[in-house]
Amino acid sequence: MSRPKLLALLGVGLAAAALAEEPRPLAIVIHGGAGVIDPAKMTPERAASYRAGLAAALDAGYAILERGGTSLDAVMAAVRIMEDDPQFNAGRGAVLNHEGDAELDAAIMDGHGPRAGAVAAVRHVKNPVELARLVMEKSPHVLLVAEGAEEFALEQGVALLPRGYFRTEGRERELEEARRAESERLHAASLPGSGTVGAVALDAAGHLAAATSTGGLTDKHRGRVGDSPIIGAGTYADEACAVSGTGQGEFFIRQVVAYDLCALVEYRHLTVGAAVREVIHEKLRHTGGEGGVIALDRNGNIAMDFNSVGMFRAARDSRGRRDIAMYRDAR
Repeated sequence: MSRPKLLALLGVGLAAAALAEEPRPLAIVIHGGAGVIDPAKMTPERAASYRAGLAAALDAGYAILERGGTSLDAVMAAVRIMEDDPQFNAGRGAVLNHEGDAELDAAIMDGHGPRAGAVAAVRHVKNPVELARLVMEKSPHVLLVAEGAEEFALEQGVALLPRGYFRTEGRERELEEARRAESERLHAASLPGSGTVGAVALDAAGHLAAATSTGGLTDKHRGRVGDSPIIGAGTYADEACAVSGTGQGEFFIRQVVAYDLCALVEYRHLTVGAAVREVIHEKLRHTGGEGGVIALDRNGNIAMDFNSVGMFRAARDSRGRRDIAMYRDAR
């Protein structure tokens, strides 16, 4: 073999080896709710506070990925931080139902399996996303609700908190506004406090995960459950795609939004961005549904889109991206 051909073959081999050793992309995407605050009512101070809350959750989740942690651990860490932040509609800052109580829903899904766990209508659990993971890992079930979910929490050593922990002055004001709006035949979901928090992540092993947590709608009927804990509606992950949704949950449930989006990626081979556009701007909007999703595919491609006035969102990946935005103009 001639020297030029030998060098050419060696070059191809070295390039292939370098490609094979190239690390997989890491990525995490989070949301803090869609359509949650009218831009006209967003003060610079309040915007800075929301951005700081999103940044804290985003960076905590990404730090886990950087250390070689799993996507499952990353999404749980990010969501847990937002559950503890009273400005988001989940955990401590959850909105209140018609009786003045917070009823909390959450789900988590490991796309490598897949495995899933969820809880709904719990009233004494500080971090519902953690209880959802316990359902996935410590029980044969996928979804536990209300008192049964809290009995399971106690069995797993989870401390229950008094209902007063979840009541904040801001959420009490929103409930009063919603009650007044109801008397004027306006829909409570048009008021602030109908958001959700969620996260999707891709780890170094190429595994995807998703998690979502919410207090639902201000002034909702006791026992109402939205899309967040419904696997395939507001939360879904498999080997191809991970999705967390936020918006009018009844529409997401009827159209199985999260699974539909991943099915478009897996079976029609759409890009994750194209799949999100079709589901959110065509299918969901056609039925009158409002909201948005964050989505991530196995190659680290990110989509964050919505058909509402805004969606609090953030993304970070190993390619250098780090974005935080709230409205369409990326403010």
